[in-house]
Amino acid sequence: MKFLVYIETDSGDVVASSWEALGAALSLSDDVEAVVIGDKISVVTEEAVERGAKKVYVVEDETRALFDLERHLADVKNALEQCGADAFLASHTNNGRDLAAALGAEKGAGVIADALELGLEGDALKGVRGIYTGNILVDVTVDGSPQIATLRPRAFAPAEKGAGGDAEVVLMDPADVDSPYEVLGVQRAEKGEVSLTEASIIVSGGRGVAKDPELGFDLIRDLAGLLGAAVGASRAAVDAGFISYDHQVGQTGKVVRPDLYIAAGISGAVQHLAGMGSSKIIVAINKDEEAPIFSVANYGIVGDLFQVVPAMSEAVREKLGK
Repeated sequence: MKFLVYIETDSGDVVASSWEALGAALSLSDDVEAVVIGDKISVVTEEAVERGAKKVYVVEDETRALFDLERHLADVKNALEQCGADAFLASHTNNGRDLAAALGAEKGAGVIADALELGLEGDALKGVRGIYTGNILVDVTVDGSPQIATLRPRAFAPAEKGAGGDAEVVLMDPADVDSPYEVLGVQRAEKGEVSLTEASIIVSGGRGVAKDPELGFDLIRDLAGLLGAAVGASRAAVDAGFISYDHQVGQTGKVVRPDLYIAAGISGAVQHLAGMGSSKIIVAINKDEEAPIFSVANYGIVGDLFQVVPAMSEAVREKLGK
């Protein structure tokens, strides 16, 4: 089976989970090509070659610096026509899932969305994904051509650097598309903040910070900084105005799968569990020993986060010699 993998970029930088999509394709086939769309993307293109893509289709233009569904969809369709791939993979980011859905609609093809596992059954892709907030895992196959799948970030091993060799780089003209969108401005995370979807460690706060939200999230940020972690939050904390929406983890926020998830003052509503329940290790801190979060936690601490989190930070400092 021949694969085309979408390598997502943002202002010239690669979205790291794209390498996981490339790695998944390489684990299933020796015939894997990639498409890179963006502006100032020569470094990303070279890395796609280094990581094993046999051919890389490149659309480099200043109009592609930020994701634009109409333009990126047209470019991907052009790459698919040249490539003749049987399957198309992308990371299940906000942009990746929009692109996959639009491509499926254009091609009359189904999409395996947010796959946790991916394999081949004969000449067909077979994915595993969660339903009912992750409580049930189902096998999924799709009809149509190309077969399309988006892969949950941190569920697959990334393609390794140095695995590739010589590869052809095909420079493509940007598709001529009149986009209906105009970017009025871009608000980015503060420099040094770790992306939630790519973080290996996340420290999240919930309604339990209510007695002093500013101090509560300062304590959470301090622990996160020591651990090199991202800062997350429950919907209750976001709705209360304690922290901005871009930190929200859950069914209506970001779905994450870190190696370590620390939930401080989060009760564990089903919508939140849907967003972080696949974390490898979950540590819950809550004053209520009956809180639902403890049912999914590997380790539970019954206590006040305003006392527990600083103690954890101090222990980390001692361990790291900071």
